[in-house]
Amino acid sequence: MYIFQNALKNVVRNRGRNILLGIILFAIIITSVVSLMINNTANGIIDDYKTRFGSEVFIAANTQKMMSAGRPPSQIPKLTPEQSIEFAKSKYIREAILTVSQEIAGDGRLRGVGEENDSGGGFPASVGSGGDEYVNPQFALHGNDWADFSGGLRSVANGRMVEQDGECLVSTEFAQKNGLAIGDTITLLNSTFTNNNRDVRTVARELLVVGTYYDLTNENPSGMFPSSLTNRRNEILTTFDTVIAPLYPGEFGYQVNAKYFLKAPEMLADFENYMRANGLDPMLDVSADEEAYNKVVGPVEGMRNITFTFMIVVLVLGALMILLIASIAIRERKYEIGVLRAMGMKKGKVALGLWAEMFVITCVCLVIGLAFGTVLSQPITDALLAGQVETAKAAVEAAANAPRMMIIGAQTTSAADVSMLEHLDVSLGIVTLLEIIVISLLLASAAALASISKITKYEPIKILMERN
Repeated sequence: MYIFQNALKNVVRNRGRNILLGIILFAIIITSVVSLMINNTANGIIDDYKTRFGSEVFIAANTQKMMSAGRPPSQIPKLTPEQSIEFAKSKYIREAILTVSQEIAGDGRLRGVGEENDSGGGFPASVGSGGDEYVNPQFALHGNDWADFSGGLRSVANGRMVEQDGECLVSTEFAQKNGLAIGDTITLLNSTFTNNNRDVRTVARELLVVGTYYDLTNENPSGMFPSSLTNRRNEILTTFDTVIAPLYPGEFGYQVNAKYFLKAPEMLADFENYMRANGLDPMLDVSADEEAYNKVVGPVEGMRNITFTFMIVVLVLGALMILLIASIAIRERKYEIGVLRAMGMKKGKVALGLWAEMFVITCVCLVIGLAFGTVLSQPITDALLAGQVETAKAAVEAAANAPRMMIIGAQTTSAADVSMLEHLDVSLGIVTLLEIIVISLLLASAAALASISKITKYEPIKILMERN
């Protein structure tokens, strides 16, 4: 107890020197509070953005390569269904959203909404002479295509959503026209082409109707030649594997669409190498949406880097100043230490007393610094972010004026869809508070160790003799 009581008295006795130490500690703590609050908040936003947007992969035809190779625009390369599925298995992929669609027909008992407008459309230009008889499609079968449900254009009317293979949803109009009820089984037929000669193989599926859905989508999205095949009320929805399972490798007559999301944006080069090794056409380029990334994350990353660099500089310079002041101050207290050691106080207790003094000063500065840093962090953030936003806007405008490549497939999230982040709400979280406390204690301990390393080199008799 005496050690701590004496430490408190020494803080007051040596207030001139301790005020100087406190000012330095106060400046370091305020800088750390502001920097860490900005950094931790920015890191959360950046990680969230990378998860939602920044990791999406886009595959585009390189027009310059195609022109150099003499390939006309009509020969734009596309991913085969097998490639789309294979690429989704890459270890660099966090998530792959695969959808599949295929034109189908009923077994003669099903009728399509709007079939009175049919005029024989859907029959292929040519069919090979081998295999089964071609089945003229009436409807469309979609696997894993639930985007309209999440977008609010479709919703379950009766029954439930598809939960396993072999189940399906049909529109309320389709169910009403065919007298279907929950629990009924429907038979669907379709033709696939087994080779380039377009030889036909007929595939049959039996699906259990587990629900019906309301549909607010455009019934005839093409706007011309309405038919049962193109009518969206005739779309039968099921799982991806239900559509794919009966199909053989190399067959065509169905379409797979894929969206790939990397585990981290920096894995793009590795993922591209994987795709090239698995047959990606050399006319196709692989990229991420850097424009959207720069639009949202660019200002936050720039601000984070500025504050983090400034914090490191202040910590290094501040720590050196504290060590210097502590080293000078201990020389003035050699006699005091010598008296305590001559009275029988052990080196460990003397060291504990010196550390306690720095601990008290640090705690006082920590409380005041946290209060001031929390108040100052928001206006400092706003000022720094405003400058970074202007820089990011210039970069986005430059990117918008750059030549575009032809994108294969629909792009769900682009820079135009993402708002520029012009305000960042920072707050003092538990993690930030703990980090600041750790930094403060490390600074206090470093200063105390500098003093202890000096004073413990001398024996008490030598110190008292030098005093005399």
